This record gives sequence, structure tokens and C-alpha cells, in this order.
Amino acid sequence: MIDRAISTPLSARILVVDDEQSQREMLAYNLEAEGWTICRAGDGEEALMRADEFRPDAVVLNWMLPKLSGLDVCRTLKLHPHFHSVPIIMLATRAEEHQKVRGLENGVDEFLTKPYAIAELASRIRANLRRVRPTVVDNVLTFDDITFDSETHRVRLRGEPVRLGPTEFRLLAILIERPGRVWSRKALVDRVWGEHVYVEARTVDVHIARLRKALGQKDQDYPIRTIRGAGYSLG
Repeated sequence: MIDRAISTPLSARILVVDDEQSQREMLAYNLEAEGWTICRAGDGEEALMRADEFRPDAVVLNWMLPKLSGLDVCRTLKLHPHFHSVPIIMLATRAEEHQKVRGLENGVDEFLTKPYAIAELASRIRANLRRVRPTVVDNVLTFDDITFDSETHRVRLRGEPVRLGPTEFRLLAILIERPGRVWSRKALVDRVWGEHVYVEARTVDVHIARLRKALGQKDQDYPIRTIRGAGYSLG
């Protein structure tokens, strides 16, 4: 079960996987205090199910888990195209050298040995998010003549303010966080409207057209490109 609704595409989604309920709740409470949206799982099989539903931006994963080990969960996620670049922070009671080697070979991005400071865990998550999804940690992003400020909700084009509706702002937030990436209409719907909301593909096209108009786009292929049969991309 997802623990709270997505409020903004700029809020990172973190999957917390630990079989000890008290530890899981403590982690969730503290990571929510960082402004992140949290989903919980108590075993390896549930972790894979939640990951598929929740599409996290990062995973905090215990090494020892019932049903499937943390290493098996990590290996399975990293083989999936959607999760290949999603950072996985592994928590272990003892992270011996051979464990670290096995973990790194199977896609673990970071190891933390228990006991650890929550501030250190948050810092590791933030650093990895900055690497793969900068919008969730950096307030101001730029692409060509576009400046996007997620904190003030202001967009500028060649230094001049651009007025965007809330949906167009969220669309631009997604596109500008990873220039060049092609986003399918389904992926944009999940990020902008939420995974459990029915929105027709045509609705996405309408809002993309409004965003293009607000940005003064005259060339159909730049800066927001239409990839026939695939979706949309910035740049």
C-alpha cells in the first residue's frame, strides 16, 4: 500500500524495505521528514510488488529479508529497464568485504552498516538522487534558454517570466529533469496526474501543446520533440 498520495513530481519517492516493523516505521518517519514520499515493504516479494506499483526514485533495502533476500531483490530490480538506474542503498548488520563485492556486482549503489545515523542515510540518498534525478534536490535547472525554479515555481525564457498552468508546470518539471529522455504518455500521466487516475492520451497532447505555446515554440521538433509512437522529449 502506498502510504500517501503524490503531491508533486518534484518530491522523490523512496521505497523502504525492512522486515522489522519498528525499524521500517522509524526509517519511513525520518525520511518523510526530509520531504520525500515513502512506500513500505516488509519482505522481498512485497518489495518487488511495491516497486512495480510505486516506481520509486530510490530504494532503501535491508540485506536480510524473508522470502527473497535483499541481494535477490536488488538483482531483480537492476535487470528491469525501468529500475536499472534507480539507486539502491543496502543496509547490513555487518558489511564484510565479500558482501560488498557481491552487492556491487549485483547493482548495489551504497552500503550502510548498522547502526548508522539517519542524517548519513539521508545524505547518501540525496547524493544518489542528485546523480540520477536532479530535479528532486536542485531547485534551479536550465535547458538552453529555459530556467526552471522548483522552489519558487517560476519559469523564465531568455530571462523573461513564462506563465504556466499547474499541469504545464508539472510537465516541464518532468521533461527538464532529464533532457533527451523520451517519456511515454503513460509515464507522463503517472507522474503528473498519478498512477490511479484515468487520463486519455489526448489530454497529454493538449497540455504539451499548451506548454509549447507558452514557451513560444515555433519549431515542432524543438525544444519539445514528438517521438512518433513513443512520446515526448525535451531537446
